[in-house]
Amino acid sequence: MRIGLLGTGPWAEAAYAPALSGHRELDFVGVWGRRPDAAKALADRHGARAYDDVDALLAEVDAVAIALPPSVQAPLAVRAAQAHCHLLLDKPLALSVEEGRAVVEAAEQADVTSVVFFTARFQTATEDWITEQAAVDGWFTARAEWLGSVFTSDSPFAASPWRREKGALWDVGPHALSVLLPVLGDVKQVAAAARGPQDTVHLVLEHVSGASSTLTLSLTAPPAAAGATVELRGKAGVTVLPASSDGPVHALTRAADALLAGARTGRPHPCDAALGLRVTEILATAEAQLANGIGTR
Repeated sequence: MRIGLLGTGPWAEAAYAPALSGHRELDFVGVWGRRPDAAKALADRHGARAYDDVDALLAEVDAVAIALPPSVQAPLAVRAAQAHCHLLLDKPLALSVEEGRAVVEAAEQADVTSVVFFTARFQTATEDWITEQAAVDGWFTARAEWLGSVFTSDSPFAASPWRREKGALWDVGPHALSVLLPVLGDVKQVAAAARGPQDTVHLVLEHVSGASSTLTLSLTAPPAAAGATVELRGKAGVTVLPASSDGPVHALTRAADALLAGARTGRPHPCDAALGLRVTEILATAEAQLANGIGTR
């Protein structure tokens, strides 16, 4: 499969370009970015070609991977789907329900495969744990803490304008939801949403299974306090998400495997654009409650 990359930032450089260029079943054709010099530098490092015209790249590939801010990703994903390119997308899919729905509809109309790179879902130990817990009945409640130190350390993502504007809710919220939803089921209601220190937010969710979950999300945690924890409690007892040794390149390689499988079989992956849209809907509801000062509903 011939694939192109849209984006030249730190995530494109650290994860996407190495994963695409190193994949045995992908022909990494080229890179397009909003900064032509950065696109050329990244393409040169990985034996690909830099494109000044995004449509020219779309015309020469079977698929695209997008590593751009969500407000830029969504319209480009629609454009790529309309060019009949399969889609390897990043989270969050979009920052509005309307833009997320447009991506889903474009992919469906063009009959192209979509995979959203929820990192944890493509880490081997995490995926195995989710599969195991999803088969267990009787979960009562869950606790997810996704605490990053992006803005309290020398993280390369600290300069990201969209992260500074949207904070942890939109950056690490998708990670937590991607783990909880396949185990506890869809969210029936955002029962409560409250702000904590700086960009930290706390959510209480009611799931269709009858279980509830609490989420604590932050990008401003002290570095010593950063980390991710998911704990489930129910009839089977207590279980905690295991640590994963899979780095982002390995996880993204597995996401590319999923894209290839979907393109061959036509079967949707659980982490497709439809899941990306559902996550966007949940986050948008929580954001609206926070903006309106509504703690419960």
